Amino acid sequence: MATVLSVSKDENHKFSKNTTFDSIKLLEGLGVEGDAHSGKTVKHRSRVKVDPSQPNLRQVHLIHSELILELRASGFDVSSGSMGENILTAGIDLLSLPTGTILKIGHAASVKITGLRNPCAQLDNYQKGLTKAVLGRTEDGELIRKTGVMSIVLNTGVVKIGDPIVVELPSAPHQKLQCV
Repeated sequence: MATVLSVSKDENHKFSKNTTFDSIKLLEGLGVEGDAHSGKTVKHRSRVKVDPSQPNLRQVHLIHSELILELRASGFDVSSGSMGENILTAGIDLLSLPTGTILKIGHAASVKITGLRNPCAQLDNYQKGLTKAVLGRTEDGELIRKTGVMSIVLNTGVVKIGDPIVVELPSAPHQKLQCV
């Protein structure tokens, strides 16, 4: 069963969300209450520079705990929130889900996956070699980005550690996740 292992937020624009909480509140159409990336329009600095009026498709960042375990096994010092995620999951292959997948989290909250998080240079600023560690290649040479998925909030609700996550796939044909 897919579950929430950790939740994080930070009111400041920093790479890591060093404070974890027992719960966070997701706000419909905005993101995580009290998080710097919450809002109807884009809040990530690089995207604001391009067009501050574009819609915020990166309201909630989810990472699979299996990535944390993989990185620790490779010698990296990473933990909940250290790569900027709001929700750390277990038991769900986030990267294989199609665009538009809905994740129902806990009793009321739900998010819609908009795309992949693109690894950036801030990873290497956090720990040297981390960018390379979160990238891979398929047998066909296609780039694999392992740093989780981005989503928008569909339904307001509180997300707590231990909450179940229910996956609802969109209608076929499915669209493969792209960077947002």
